[in-house]
Amino acid sequence: MQMMTRNVLLETELEEDDDEDGDIGDVPASKRPFLTPHKLLPSSQVLENFEQTIVPNFGSLESQQDFRTPEFEEFNGKSDSLFFNDGQRRIDFVLVYEDESRKETNKKGTNEKQRRKRQAYESNLICHGLQLEATRSVLDDKLVFVKVHAPWDVLCTYAEIMHIKLPLKPNDLKTRSSAFDSFNWFTKVLRVDERIIKPEQEFFTAPFEKNRMNDFYIVDKDAFFNPATRSRIVYFILSRVKYQVMNNVNKFGINRLVSSGIYKAAFPLHDCKFRYRSEDPSCPNERYLLYREWAHPRSIYKKQPLDLIRKYYGEKIGIYFAWLGYYTQMLLLAAVVGVACFLYGYLNQDNCTWSKEVCDPDIGGKIIMCPQCDKICPFWKLNITCESSKKLCIFDSFGTLVFAVFMGVWVTLFLEFWKRRQAELEYEWDTVELQQEEQPRPEYEAQCTHVVINEITQEEERIPFTAWGKCIRITLCASAVLFWILLIIASVIGIIVYRLSVFIVFSAKLPKNVNGTDPIQKYLTPQTATSITASIISFIIIMILNTIYEKVAIMITNFELPRTQTDYENSLTMKMFLFQFVNYYSSCFYIAFFKGKFVGYPGDPVYWLGKYRNEECDPGGCLLELTTQLTIIMGGKAIWNNIQEVLLPWIMNLIGRYHRVSGSEKITPRWEQDYHLQPMGKLGLFYEYLEMIIQFGFVTLFVASFPLAPLLALVNNILEIRVDAWKLTTQFRRMVPEKAQDIGAWQPIMQGIAILAVVTNAMIIAFTSDMIPRLVYYWSFSIPPYGDHTDYTMEGYINNTLSIFNIADFKNKSKGDTFLGLGDHTTCRYRDFRNPPGHPQEYKHNIYYWHVIAAKLAFVIVMEHIIYSVKFFLSYIIPDVSKSTKSKIKREKYLTQKLLHESHLQDMTKNMGVIAERMVEVVDNNLRPKLE
Repeated sequence: MQMMTRNVLLETELEEDDDEDGDIGDVPASKRPFLTPHKLLPSSQVLENFEQTIVPNFGSLESQQDFRTPEFEEFNGKSDSLFFNDGQRRIDFVLVYEDESRKETNKKGTNEKQRRKRQAYESNLICHGLQLEATRSVLDDKLVFVKVHAPWDVLCTYAEIMHIKLPLKPNDLKTRSSAFDSFNWFTKVLRVDERIIKPEQEFFTAPFEKNRMNDFYIVDKDAFFNPATRSRIVYFILSRVKYQVMNNVNKFGINRLVSSGIYKAAFPLHDCKFRYRSEDPSCPNERYLLYREWAHPRSIYKKQPLDLIRKYYGEKIGIYFAWLGYYTQMLLLAAVVGVACFLYGYLNQDNCTWSKEVCDPDIGGKIIMCPQCDKICPFWKLNITCESSKKLCIFDSFGTLVFAVFMGVWVTLFLEFWKRRQAELEYEWDTVELQQEEQPRPEYEAQCTHVVINEITQEEERIPFTAWGKCIRITLCASAVLFWILLIIASVIGIIVYRLSVFIVFSAKLPKNVNGTDPIQKYLTPQTATSITASIISFIIIMILNTIYEKVAIMITNFELPRTQTDYENSLTMKMFLFQFVNYYSSCFYIAFFKGKFVGYPGDPVYWLGKYRNEECDPGGCLLELTTQLTIIMGGKAIWNNIQEVLLPWIMNLIGRYHRVSGSEKITPRWEQDYHLQPMGKLGLFYEYLEMIIQFGFVTLFVASFPLAPLLALVNNILEIRVDAWKLTTQFRRMVPEKAQDIGAWQPIMQGIAILAVVTNAMIIAFTSDMIPRLVYYWSFSIPPYGDHTDYTMEGYINNTLSIFNIADFKNKSKGDTFLGLGDHTTCRYRDFRNPPGHPQEYKHNIYYWHVIAAKLAFVIVMEHIIYSVKFFLSYIIPDVSKSTKSKIKREKYLTQKLLHESHLQDMTKNMGVIAERMVEVVDNNLRPKLE
C-alpha cells in the first residue's frame, strides 16, 4: 500500500466524517478572520478567539507541505534521541495512543468516534503551527507515539501571549561578598562541585515581544528557548486546542482526551537515562547530573542544586525543594534544643519527688485508688503506675516549658526568614511579577457561556455563571465541606466510644489483685492497653479516610470551578488541609483537652452518651498518653508515606519491565522508555506539601508534650528530600514545567498554625501536664497555713492532690464485686481537688482547686502575651524582603527599562537619520537643476 503523509491522511479522513459529533478541524484557515497574532485578548475570549488569533500566523494544512511526515515513521535506532527522525527538530512533547485498528474489541463505534476526535485534534494542532511525527512502539505495535515539535515562529508568538520573561543581556550586577566567604573551605564539602554542575549565567530579563526581538539576547535560536520553556509553551497549546464542538459547547484540551482514554498519556521527555550520560553530544545530561549530585544516596549530605532543579523541572518544583530544604535546616536547631530538653528530663527523673512517692511502697503502695468504671473495674494501688510516672518525669519537666517558649519563637523566625529567602528566589528565578502571566484554566474557559459587560473596560466578556449561580455553588460547596468535617468528627467520636468500651474490657480481663504484685499489671495497665490500641486503630482509620477525603475535596473544587490554576490549587489546599487537620489532630485534641477533664467523682460520675463513664487520666495526667499518640501517628505516618513513595512506584515500574522483558533485546527509544515510567498525577507536589504541613503541625502544635518531635521530623525530612528527588528523577515521567512565585496557600496555613501553636502549647502545659498544680503546691500548699512543712518542698504532693471518697457512698449503679483485698479500708482515693467525706461541703471543690484554676488561667494569659509580643516584634523588625534583594530588583528594572528605551531611541534615531538623508537627497535633486 502506498504511504500517505500524515497531514493528507488527516484531511481525507476529516472530509469523510459526518457532523453528528460536531468534529472540527476541517475549516480552512483562509476563512477564519484575522487578528494581530501578538494581541492578548481578555481572558473570557481567549478560548473563543483562540484559533482566529493564532492560526493565520501559521497557515492552513495545505501550507505545511514542507513539514509533512509519513503516516508512521520508522524508529532510527538511537535510544537517547530527542529529535524527529530528521535529527533537526526537537521533540517538545509526546502524545501516546492505542491504535484502534489493532485493538481486540467489539466496540467499533466507540473506537471510531475516538479516532475521529483524535484526528480532529491533531489536525488542529497542525493548524496552530505545531509539527507532528508518528512512530509505532518498538515493543508493542498497538501503541503509537505522536512526537510534537514547536517551530521558532510558534514559540515566539506564544512566548509573547504567555508573557514569558527571556534574556535581554547578561547580568552585570556583582554579588556582594558575604562574611562567611572566609569559611568556604569548611562548607565546600557540602556544596555541589561547580566543575560538575556549572553555575547558570544570569541575565536581565523582560517579557518577550516579537516586535522587539532584536533587543533580546539571541545568540542561538535553538538555545534561546530552553527545553523546559518549550514544553511549557507546547502544553499551553495542547490544553487549549479543540477536538469537538457539540451543542455549542467546546470540548478541548489534552487533559480531557487523556482522562477519556483517547490518548493514553501526554508528557515531555527526560533528556537522557539517569544512570548514564547520553551519547548525543547536544544533550545537556541534566537528568544524569541531578541523579548523581542530588538524588543518589551518597549525596545525602550535600546541598541541593536548586538552580538546576528549577531549570529542569520548573520553578514550581524548585520552590518546593527550596522550602523543604530550608525547613529541614531550621529543624536542626529545634532538634538540638529538643534533645537537650529531653536529656534534661531523662537525667533528672531520679530527682522527681512525686514519682518517688508513687513508687514508694510505703506511700504509693498503701494508697487505694477508686475504680475507674462501674461494677467490673477493681480497686487498685497507686504504685502500679510507677513505671508510667517515671516516664512522665522525662516529658513533664521544667525543660518542657522552656522548649515550648523556644518553639514559639522558632516558628516565627522560620516563617520570617523563609519569606526573605523566598523573595531572593523570586528575583533569581524571574517570578517577581508572575501574577501578570497567569492564564485562565481551560476547564474554566469551557464553561464561559454567560455574556456580561466588564465594569472597567465596558466591553463584553464571558463568565461561567451569574452572581446568583456563584452564590449557589459557594453554598453547596460550603455545605459539602461542613458535612464531611462532621463525618470526620463522627469517626473521632467512634474512637472515643471504642476507648470507653474497651477500657471496661481490659479492666475486667487484666489481673485484679489490688496489691499490684503481678508483673503484667506492673507494665500493662488498662489505661496503657487502651491508649496503645486506640492510637493504632485511630491511625488506621486516618489512613483510610485520607483516601476518601482526597476524592471528595477534588470533586468539590471541580464543582466550584476556580478561574486560574493558582486559584484551583489554593481552594483545594484549604479544603484538604481542613479535612486533614480534623482527621489527624482531633484525637490529639481530645486527649490533651477533654479526656479526664469532665469525669465528676466516684459518687457522681459523668457518663458519655448516657451509657459510658468518661475516661480518667492517670494520677500524673494525660501528658504521657498524648506523647504516645503523637509517637504512633508521626512514626506510622512517616513509615506509611515512605512505603507509598518508594516501594509503590518502584514495584509498578518493576512489573512493567517484567512484562516488557520479551522485547529487551530491541533498542527502546527515549519516548518509549519515559512512557513506561509512572505518571506524576494531576496535583503534582500537592500531597508532598500536605504531608510536610501536617508534620509541621505535629512539630509545633503539640511539641510541649513531645520534645523529640523536631528530631523525628529532621530525620524524616533528610530522607524525604532524597526520596522525592530519587522518585522524580528515576521513577516518574518528567512533569510539565510550571511557574510559581511562592508556596501558595501553604504560607498562610503555616502562619495560622504558628499562631494556634502558642495557645495549644500553653494549654497543654497548663491543663494537660501536672506542672501548674506542682508549682502551686510548692509555693503555697507545702507550707503553713495549708501545709505542715517548714520549708518549700514537694514532699506530700501526691497525698495532697488525691481526694478521699467513702466506699459506702457508691451508688448501686457503680457498685460491684470488686472489693477483693481491701481488708479494713473504707475509703479510696481519686484524682481531683475536693473536700473529704464528713466535711460541711463534702465532695465540693476545695481551696486548692481554685488556686490551681487561677494559676492555670494566669499562666496561659501570661505565656500567650509574652510569646505573641516576641512574635510580633520579630515580624516587625525582620523585613520580608532584604535590603540587598530590593536593591537588585530596582537595579534590574532600571537597567531593563534603560536598555529597552535606549534601543528604542537608537531605532528612532536611525530611522530619523534615514528620513533626513532622504529629505536632503530629495531637496538636493529638486534644487540643483534650478540653481544650474
